[in-house]
Amino acid sequence: MARFVRWTALTAAAALLATGCSGGSSSDGAEAGGETSGASSPGTSTGSATTLPASLTSQKLDWGRCKAAGGAPAPGDEWQCATLKAPLDWADPDGRTIDLALIRAKAGGDDRIGSLLFNFGGPGSSGVSTLPWYASNASELAERYDLVSWDPRGVGASEGVRCRSDKEIQAAESVDITPDTPAEETAYFRDAAAFGQGCQKATGKLLAHVSTTDTARDMDLMRQVLGDPKMHYFGISYGTELGGVYAHLFPKNVGRLILDAVADPSADASGHVENQARGFQRALNNYLESTGRGAEEGTQEIVDLLKRIDESPLPTGSERKLTEALALTGLLRPLYSEASWPTLTSALDAAEEGDGSALLALADEYNDRDPSGHYVTGTHSQRVISCLDDKQRPTAEEARKLLPRFEKVSPVFGPMLGWDTAGWCHDWPVAGQYDTPEVSAPGAAPILLVGNTGDPATPYEGTRKMADELGRGVGVTLTWKGEGHAAYGKGSDCVDSAINAYLLQGTVPKDGKVCS
Repeated sequence: MARFVRWTALTAAAALLATGCSGGSSSDGAEAGGETSGASSPGTSTGSATTLPASLTSQKLDWGRCKAAGGAPAPGDEWQCATLKAPLDWADPDGRTIDLALIRAKAGGDDRIGSLLFNFGGPGSSGVSTLPWYASNASELAERYDLVSWDPRGVGASEGVRCRSDKEIQAAESVDITPDTPAEETAYFRDAAAFGQGCQKATGKLLAHVSTTDTARDMDLMRQVLGDPKMHYFGISYGTELGGVYAHLFPKNVGRLILDAVADPSADASGHVENQARGFQRALNNYLESTGRGAEEGTQEIVDLLKRIDESPLPTGSERKLTEALALTGLLRPLYSEASWPTLTSALDAAEEGDGSALLALADEYNDRDPSGHYVTGTHSQRVISCLDDKQRPTAEEARKLLPRFEKVSPVFGPMLGWDTAGWCHDWPVAGQYDTPEVSAPGAAPILLVGNTGDPATPYEGTRKMADELGRGVGVTLTWKGEGHAAYGKGSDCVDSAINAYLLQGTVPKDGKVCS
């Protein structure tokens, strides 16, 4: 079993640019200052005091050529990679360290502002793989910023976790994610527990140290080692929650922060899943209306199709069958981008004719499965991070009680997501840290929050919620009346111009500005 709804800006195109890093870190550079190392440290944190050892604060990154990885070519010569050391446990900064993989392209112009750090969501998305692909969206920014990203702890080249083999992942695709019988329910929760056990065996002590808070502290260490007095940051999807947590921990270090496709920080784990059910159903309704079918009629046709697939999986062009789980995943994939809606139409038409090949291809694309049957493990990282963050552990009985409400919100996605509230972190080996993330950031510089009214994965309502939680005078909202996940670089000159003006000139748009 896997959660199929990701908070991420990642698309299949990013998988074509998987990269590795050459070079490492050394401690012979100029001291960059510790988190609370005194007046000489730029932007001292207002969080709990921790004096960092010089072996961390004095790191000099050894930037070198990025290597090819995963069968994909290395990015071009303008990209450099390095490794940063960070504490495994931020409560013990003198103890064991872990390696974090970084990537950058240096600013192209002379009027450099500093570093602009990107997180692409997930949680679990590889910044090292994604930034070279994404950078075409940020060509204006690249003139005045070093574009920088990284694989967060537990992701990719930064102690990335793999909880299951490819064979085990494919076998789990046959598990019924909307169990209708006691036997199916038993299999569902047995699979969930087995996943957690596999993560514990593969990850060891790291499993308790991959939280969003841990990564936010990694970010501030990165800021210091990169030599930036303030944090300039572009967070997308889950990256908006990470940005909010950073602002709470280090409000005086906030420079120019963009949060695009804003997650609702006031929603607990079940509330967030319900929000996603609402967001994806809204996007599906918009898609169905665009085809000339009514949303209600089209939704019922899809519900009926899924019921038939649940009872009898569809044949495909391979030995694999299209199960209900894979069909739902295939439905989700095109809703991230309006440009993919025609693909969804042809895949649904083929499924109605009894051929599941097109929906299976979409599901494989979303699950990062290549033609040889190898899976990228972003979903593994996503799960270990989110289950360490989330304190909630709904029971099977509590999930059953949620089902009617979730089904009303989304007849298509509600049943799967309702069961997911209990299955995702079932019998997880480590306890979660909070019910909702703390993002209040009194005294921080203005943070620009960008919400897309048609966003399926992070529904638009989260934008206002984040502004409220950040506090008066901090969160500034920018609305785009568009479709798909996130807003920057999606074709709106109004959105792109406002974001560029904020990042390049420090011009804060009027709170509540709307781009149609």
